[in-house]
Amino acid sequence: MKNFKKVVYSTMIALAFITVFNIDSFAQNPQLTDPEIASVAVTANQIDINYADIAKDKSKNPGVLRFAETMANDHKAVIAQAVALVTKLKVTPKDNAVSQKLLADAAKTGKALRAKSGKAFDKAYIDNEVAYHKAVIAAVLGLLIPQSQNAELKGLLEKVLPALNTHLSHAEMVQKDLK
Repeated sequence: MKNFKKVVYSTMIALAFITVFNIDSFAQNPQLTDPEIASVAVTANQIDINYADIAKDKSKNPGVLRFAETMANDHKAVIAQAVALVTKLKVTPKDNAVSQKLLADAAKTGKALRAKSGKAFDKAYIDNEVAYHKAVIAAVLGLLIPQSQNAELKGLLEKVLPALNTHLSHAEMVQKDLK
């Protein structure tokens, strides 16, 4: 029964995060401009850095800690690339409904993660990372790249996809080790 509850909880977390980035839910919103896309990209990366910071504070698991360090470093590098690009293009990222939704959901997830400890934290963090990376990849492919007007912005988003896929694979490996 305990394992069943864990499976249900993990499934609910995954569905919640996939819903956050569900492309159909964004179809009703106006098309994002390049400054809004830049904001979404930076926000999504910063959220994962924040999750990694929580993991580095709470986890004792070496695999989880290595993963969190990788997430923090890689996502900081992406933010630096995005900042360099928007500076070059003289574009200011513009807050929007998608960025705001991401931040609101991340606040709830951060609170839930901070309430856990030990193996329960490690599992919740890695389950979240798997779901989050799946959702981000779907959003980049289905929303951000198609709506990008600037070729350099689109190129940066396309350039980041392999890293996101690698992060997902890494998270799934850690997830498997935690079972």
